[in-house]
Amino acid sequence: MSFDFDATVVGAGAVGLACGRALAKRGLSVLVLEKEPHIGQGVSSRNSEVIHGGLYYPTGSLKARLCVQGRRALYPFLESHKVDFRKCGKLVVATREAEVARIEAIFEQGVANEVEGLDHLTGAQARALEPGLNAHAAILSPESGVFDSHGYMLALQGEIEDAGGSVVVSTPFERAEPLAGGGFTITAGGEGGAALTTRLLVTAPGLGAQDTAGRIAGYPSDGIPAGHFGKGVYFRLTGKAPFERLVYPPPIPGALGTHYRKDLGGQAVFGPDLAYVESEDYSVDPAKVGEFEGYIRRFWPGLPDGALTADYAGIRPKLHGPGEPQPDFQLRGRDDHGLVGLVALFGIESPGLTSSLAIGEAVSEMLGHD
Repeated sequence: MSFDFDATVVGAGAVGLACGRALAKRGLSVLVLEKEPHIGQGVSSRNSEVIHGGLYYPTGSLKARLCVQGRRALYPFLESHKVDFRKCGKLVVATREAEVARIEAIFEQGVANEVEGLDHLTGAQARALEPGLNAHAAILSPESGVFDSHGYMLALQGEIEDAGGSVVVSTPFERAEPLAGGGFTITAGGEGGAALTTRLLVTAPGLGAQDTAGRIAGYPSDGIPAGHFGKGVYFRLTGKAPFERLVYPPPIPGALGTHYRKDLGGQAVFGPDLAYVESEDYSVDPAKVGEFEGYIRRFWPGLPDGALTADYAGIRPKLHGPGEPQPDFQLRGRDDHGLVGLVALFGIESPGLTSSLAIGEAVSEMLGHD
């Protein structure tokens, strides 16, 4: 049977586009479907734009492996496509003696994950790098950085289109039905949507992962993990950015916690926190400023009163609820759901952006056997 496309990807965020690029590199005809009017308007546009070293994740997990692989591939990709980035490095800071054991455990995890260049710093050494920092001790990760995530997604889209593929916006995925001889019929585009056929299907719609899987005929409902919305808000500093490097306190349960970055425009941004919500609510409550000030002053005592302004919010597609352990990425292939030619992605939150090129390659490899 001849198909309209060799491969169709649902979702034109960083991960969906990276999957599309990896499949297009194999010489396949690729279609990427996006429900929003522009690429990258979901999870990919509402994050910290941080390039993670790969310190925190259990050794051997997809998060650990794909974060390190993805980060190693990302810097050369950004450079070759002239996408703005700054490899500024990260300090993971113990603000008091009681936190030293926690950052030491992060160091050991990073070494086990083969993160390059990690170094122990005394409080004095950390303050020498970043005057004004309150640090009892710190870990330096030189591989961390910040980048222009939208420029990155435009570069991915460009590669897909240069290979003859298409990225189609304002075209929501409606449903998919497996064909008897393999492949899928997909309906997309809302009212009076068009039908097309594809041999391979990848679902990478971020917050819509569970809903999308439920629209694929024959996908086992007990194979769709429960999803949760983890909201995080950010506050911006009015005034000069205090530090050059990323500054991270020890992680909080379920997330990396409120951290500091100097963005590519030179401004200081703090966030995100974590609160579970029931809907996609991107409002930022200015009353949270007191909570942020208290948290930030643990590592930057010099934060002036009234210097923070509410900025933006993001929502992460979490597979765990409050108090539950943080699970791994889920890349579900034929062995999981029984459908040939389908990979469904769930729970692609941090470090999904850093990992995206490696996720794309892993998905392409999984489908190479189908």
